[in-house]
Amino acid sequence: MTQLSINTTQNVIINFEAASVGERILAFFVDTLVKIAYVIVVYYIFFYFLGINRLIASMDRWSAASIQVFFYFPVIFYSLVLESLFEGQTIGKRLLKMKVVKIDGYQASFGDYLMRWVFRIVDVNFSFGIVGLVTIVTSKKSQRLGDMTAGTSVISLKNNININHTILEEIGESYVPTYPLVIKLSDNDARIIKETFHAASRNKDYVVIHRLRVKVEQVTGIKNQSGNDEDFLRTVLKDYNFYTQNM
Repeated sequence: MTQLSINTTQNVIINFEAASVGERILAFFVDTLVKIAYVIVVYYIFFYFLGINRLIASMDRWSAASIQVFFYFPVIFYSLVLESLFEGQTIGKRLLKMKVVKIDGYQASFGDYLMRWVFRIVDVNFSFGIVGLVTIVTSKKSQRLGDMTAGTSVISLKNNININHTILEEIGESYVPTYPLVIKLSDNDARIIKETFHAASRNKDYVVIHRLRVKVEQVTGIKNQSGNDEDFLRTVLKDYNFYTQNM
């Protein structure tokens, strides 16, 4: 599989595997089945049981066409809406554990998803998928035309890197930082602190953990308000992640 190196906003390089052509085709078929199922359900509920087809028959051609387009809007904008709502995933991509990401490390925006959706007309619809297939196979980053234009690619999440391999720490959206002075640290400082802390924790080396806490306080000017040494160091790492993500 093609390897993608993404440089995150924290200057951490994370390697991902690009989703294979087979996985992308399978996800496409899953999404197609979802759209077909939607069309069948809409037809039987609204046009068959509720008799909207009889109402449409009494309208002029343009009014009838407008109503039909309204009902089938979810099919037309399926990938655009779902990728925007689910951060780069449709139902097919989620089942196959794939995701659309920006190759520069930033979160893909609605504009990026829109660009991919527009170029789907060329990549998939008009060429029966041939253009998309050829460009994915021949491009270095497994991109179709829509991906190249939007600066995105589709990655596999099956072998996603563990966050413990980076300086990143898991924080929730509601996280409130405690120590603003952590911004005095560099990425390299944070990496050393994390690696040393995790190694000492595994070995239950509380002397090293204590010395590490003292050193962090000396370098940053922070005073421990988090309780024991371990809680303090965990909070420092999370705060560093919070502030560097939002700078």
